[in-house]
Amino acid sequence: MEKVRVRFAPSPTGPLHLGGVRTALYDYLFAKNQGGEFVLRIEDTDTARYVEGAEEYIEEALEWCGIIPDESPKKGGKFAPYRQSERRDIYDRYTEQILKTDYAYIAFDTPEELDAIRAEFEAKGDVFSYDNKTRNRLRNSVALSEEEVQKLLDEKTPYVVRFKMPVDRILNLEDIIRGKSAVNTNTLDDKILVKNDGMPTYHFANIIDDHEMEISHVIRGEEWLPSLGLHTLLYEAMNWQAPQFAHLSLILKPEGKGKLSKRDGDKFGFPVFPLDFKDPATGIVSKGYRENGYLPDAFINMVALLGWSPADDKEILTLEEMCQEFDLHKVHKAGARFSKEKSEWFNHQYIQLKSNEELLEILKNTDLDLSAVSDEKLIKIIGLMKERATFPKDIYENGKFFFEAPTSYDEKASKKAWNEETSAVLGELAENLSDTEFSSETIKQAVHDFAENKGLGMGKVMMPLRLSLVGELKGPDVPDIMELIGKEESISRINNAINNFK
Repeated sequence: MEKVRVRFAPSPTGPLHLGGVRTALYDYLFAKNQGGEFVLRIEDTDTARYVEGAEEYIEEALEWCGIIPDESPKKGGKFAPYRQSERRDIYDRYTEQILKTDYAYIAFDTPEELDAIRAEFEAKGDVFSYDNKTRNRLRNSVALSEEEVQKLLDEKTPYVVRFKMPVDRILNLEDIIRGKSAVNTNTLDDKILVKNDGMPTYHFANIIDDHEMEISHVIRGEEWLPSLGLHTLLYEAMNWQAPQFAHLSLILKPEGKGKLSKRDGDKFGFPVFPLDFKDPATGIVSKGYRENGYLPDAFINMVALLGWSPADDKEILTLEEMCQEFDLHKVHKAGARFSKEKSEWFNHQYIQLKSNEELLEILKNTDLDLSAVSDEKLIKIIGLMKERATFPKDIYENGKFFFEAPTSYDEKASKKAWNEETSAVLGELAENLSDTEFSSETIKQAVHDFAENKGLGMGKVMMPLRLSLVGELKGPDVPDIMELIGKEESISRINNAINNFK
């Protein structure tokens, strides 16, 4: 059995989209499941759309996700270079080779000439296509004599190399995810393989690179399905064995119709990129999952299940478990609908799985200023608050009362918790607490004894006490809050509340 080698080959024309992350992840999972190798190759032949910093962004994003290539531009490898812009001599060699076959020809048509013939077709209500029906009337080496072609070459007339699509052939194609299909070559046009600047298009460069890098399986988005016939014929033209193909379905909008886009993220309030990305042209920053507080393992778990179901429909899996279970044959043919709520659910689950110490380190790497609180105290706060947290910052935001006294009191809670007798009751409780050892257990017992001695239900004491400490009727157990903020602060907050309600 041949060694499994897969590649993720993004173009540095912008930030890495959620769909691109999933393609890279499935490449990685398949390679590791099969004991193979995962290659990162940068396809930067589209110089017009190149975005500065995009390649570095892609590498950083994959690293944050834990999708580490075995070979890449940064890491190197035996098939280097891994940037297409650095492989020109390789492409030139294979351009010469394909032009010696009957599968390619050179075309001298100018954009103006093509626009004119396109207009001619449109005037008749037809659509122009550069194919086996039109190539013989255009300016190319199929229609022109050898002398005419040589004259144009001698005059250094710009030209492109086009694929010569065979006539009247039925191509039987196979896809690991989608099964068998057939296409008639008469429905396919003569795609450009090499542009007039000598650089290959995606179609030609990627099959050359996949062959040279011994890629065994090509996993890519379904937008490349219409190109499968051409790519299969290119392998035939070069007399190479084609890799196996697997085309992934779309990640759909939350409402289920159409491909997920950045516009959807802006509309519904979620990122579509793994990391923040600052457009170098406009300065506009697009939010990323990392900066929004998602944990990388939660993010990757969520992405993995957008189109693949592990055994027993398990939902929480580590990257290692995914590698063990991943099966390309179990990837869904239908599109996967993105859910903001589900992505948040994953993050919540992973926060619960983290130790308090791990979450402390995560919080310390945010822009929160926690310097005034000891690590020991922070770890206890995390332990009390993480159950309610979707994002690490929620631990701080939902537990602000641990760090600062309330400056206002929720109106609805106040009406429920405070009456004309409450101030006197809490004033007396504060005096009792001043002589109490301040641990959670002793505070709990002291409040219980106080309520019992006063003939009050616990709610009549605990609710206004919570309101005094927090400003709302929320948070963990009151004795736990009091132990952490300390005796002096607890009594001060009770007195502040009494003064407020006077």
